[in-house]
Amino acid sequence: MRIVVDAMGSDNRPVPDVAGAVLAAREFGETIILVGDLARLEAELAKHDTTGISIEVKHAAAEIAMTDKPSQVVKGKLDSSIHVGLGLVRDGEADAFVTAGNTGAVLAVSMLRRVGLGRIPGVKRPGLGVVFPIKERPFLIDSGANADNKAEFLLQFAIMGSLYMERVHLVTKPRVGLISNGEEEGKGTELVKETGPLLQASGLNYVGNIEPKEFMFGAVDVAVTDGFSGNLIMKTSEAIAKYMSDTIREEIKANPITAVGGFLAKPAFGRVRRQLDPEEVGGAPLLGVNGVVIIGHGRSGALAIKHAVGQARVVVETGVVAAIERGIQ
Repeated sequence: MRIVVDAMGSDNRPVPDVAGAVLAAREFGETIILVGDLARLEAELAKHDTTGISIEVKHAAAEIAMTDKPSQVVKGKLDSSIHVGLGLVRDGEADAFVTAGNTGAVLAVSMLRRVGLGRIPGVKRPGLGVVFPIKERPFLIDSGANADNKAEFLLQFAIMGSLYMERVHLVTKPRVGLISNGEEEGKGTELVKETGPLLQASGLNYVGNIEPKEFMFGAVDVAVTDGFSGNLIMKTSEAIAKYMSDTIREEIKANPITAVGGFLAKPAFGRVRRQLDPEEVGGAPLLGVNGVVIIGHGRSGALAIKHAVGQARVVVETGVVAAIERGIQ
């Protein structure tokens, strides 16, 4: 398998991007294609032991910043690492694309066949899904690709998310819920009210409206929402998890007795930290485009990049793109 890693994607590029690619190449045994400024990538690669692993470097002259607008990226910077990397997948020279770069730019380029991959036939809008790093590992779609949506978009998100959970996480008949401000039918925005009947008639294992708290406690395998609400849920959850972690750490250190207790409980805290760590997830699949694309957080470290590559491998192996094409048709 040949997997592209956008080496100019993360906030601290190309350091974690290259380090994560090296980890992935060594652990998974696949060929990793690093895309970015050739001189910088070769200098960074020289800091690592690459003996016995397969890593290639593909030059891309331009960088896309987090502040670049998607509309400008589509028309310009055609020699960026995003354009070049997605082009390799489109042309059959690579199997998947992994990036921690500008989500809007990746979405915009991915959707257009002339510069990226194009959409799967029949897909109205691609959806960004994320597996939440909590006990039940539920899948939230859309987590930020589309701020403005129609009911038919959410129906397709549900289909794609359900197929992803079936293929990648081996969940039989995934339970699908619609995020709302109440479980009762008739609650929610007009978008939620219009989407509910479509999901009921879809043939999916639809369980109805759910509140965010039910999602957090594993009431469904796939939670469907618009990208604006989904992104708020994701970022609020990240902030709360960090706040709780920092507060518990401060309180444990507050006096000698709790400090001793904290030391004794350190292995348990470590297990919880690993369970909630976004780095363990790696990235979010962009479902609905005609190829495998995994988008990580801009703050991704080497571990997150490695796990994103691992996630890309599984999506390729399980034929998610072809399954979505059949499901949408």
